[in-house]
Amino acid sequence: MKKIAALIAVTFAFAVPLSGCNTFRGAGQDIQKGGEKVEDAAKKRQ
Repeated sequence: MKKIAALIAVTFAFAVPLSGCNTFRGAGQDIQKGGEKVEDAAKKRQ
């Protein structure tokens, strides 16, 4: 029983940070797209 609990704990410890990476990746992509929109708008005004 202790081995199963330890396995679950280790799995959980690895799963949480990995799921956070996806969140940060998505946020980075959103920020990048926003920056591209601002850049395109600035080019149109020139």
